[in-house]
Amino acid sequence: MKRHLLTAAIALMAITATAQDNDLSIEAQLRTRGEHNNGALTPRTEGSQAANYISDRARLSFDFKRNDLQLRASVQHAGMWGDDDIRKTNGKATVSEAWAKMVFADHFFAQIGRQELSYDDERILGEQDWDMTSFSHDALRLGYEDHQHRLHLILAMNQKQANRGDYYDGAMPYKNMAGLWYHYKAETMPLGVSLLALNLGFERGNEGHGRTNNLQTFGTDITFQPSAWDVHAAFYYQMGKTAIRKVQAYMASGSVGYSFAPELKVSAGYDYMSGNDTGKQDWNAFNALYGSYHNFFGAMDIFGNTLSLGLQDIKGSVASQICDRLHLALNYHYLMTAQQLGNYQKSLGHELDAQLTAKIKEDVTLTLGYSAMLNTETMDQVAGGSHKAWQDWAWIQLNISPSALFLSK
Repeated sequence: MKRHLLTAAIALMAITATAQDNDLSIEAQLRTRGEHNNGALTPRTEGSQAANYISDRARLSFDFKRNDLQLRASVQHAGMWGDDDIRKTNGKATVSEAWAKMVFADHFFAQIGRQELSYDDERILGEQDWDMTSFSHDALRLGYEDHQHRLHLILAMNQKQANRGDYYDGAMPYKNMAGLWYHYKAETMPLGVSLLALNLGFERGNEGHGRTNNLQTFGTDITFQPSAWDVHAAFYYQMGKTAIRKVQAYMASGSVGYSFAPELKVSAGYDYMSGNDTGKQDWNAFNALYGSYHNFFGAMDIFGNTLSLGLQDIKGSVASQICDRLHLALNYHYLMTAQQLGNYQKSLGHELDAQLTAKIKEDVTLTLGYSAMLNTETMDQVAGGSHKAWQDWAWIQLNISPSALFLSK
């Protein structure tokens, strides 16, 4: 039934696009990634073997635009090679995006449906495109945008079925969301300032029976890019309650980058996420919620959105555009906990990430990556594994993303 509805929708969009001042664009993506996992995600113990696997994403997206109206539908199949039987009869294709956007008086808009929420550097809300599935939300966005000011109101309410008493047992990680985001872009200098206020509602638990706890996150994101410099700073504070805990936490980050030439950029930065203090009853570990955590604390993804003891990350990077079709990035992370764990030191270890991206031809890129991590005894206690075992990760990814635009007047 879903397949027939999708086919009908595509046909209707194509017919409409030939009848008025419209355009219809079609994007396809096939991303295939092979990995040799010898310590990524979860550190390995001595004697444990590496995991080798291939995963992929097949995505097809349709965009229809007519003056002040835009619709987007995107379906995808994401999984690991071997997930499906050779004679598969029930597909696992899902709708990653399905939304409509209406513009009023040039600057006001309303966007409703399943959509990606990506703001600033994706610290708190991001699409997490590294994952084969990525992040999507069922939400309503109302906003105002011009060349200098952008204001978005984000509203979401989730439910799996018509439960009496508003008891939530759905698949989304939150029960409801209300957020306000504002971005200011200065006209006389290369300055950008964002403010975010986000409230998330969580089902209180089995004893709550429809009662909701609320977690608030407030913060700012600032960018300043004069000439060859790239300066970035962010700060967020959390308060309220999750499903079971009272929260008081914060995070701060800062980085400075300099481009010696268009082909060479170096940067250094520091991230701090607060952790739990054993002397306090509150939960003090900052939660980066639904951000693209793969972008921040090392490519091996040992640290996700939250860590009980918090996290400190001293980092540096070098990026070089070797030629038109070849780009190399090297990143270093020295990772520590924010809070002390008994008599253990705070140091978690050193991670080095290398990534080489080659543009094979139009719409086709090949990326190779290698990461290694030198763990400490503290890492053994925090994330498992053994610091005596060598930890590394290698991967190769092919991305094919052609698109076509059909215009009609």
